[in-house]
Amino acid sequence: MPFNTELTAELNLILKFPSTSLMQGLKIHHDASPDVIAAAKRLFDKGIVTQADGGYLTNLGYDLADHAKVIQAALEH
Repeated sequence: MPFNTELTAELNLILKFPSTSLMQGLKIHHDASPDVIAAAKRLFDKGIVTQADGGYLTNLGYDLADHAKVIQAALEH
């Protein structure tokens, strides 16, 4: 199954979270694109981030971010 636009938006948002510490997060502002706002809400609903507008990565989110970075790095070459 290929990545659809919603999954792609979620992966792109996960990759924007700081990866050096669980104590750093993101705030998705109300004037962000509707796609980003919707992606943040879906990630929250899936238990990947702590707030519907971003917040912090959960343990699951942190693991997914690591995997997403490996995939990104492999495909960029």
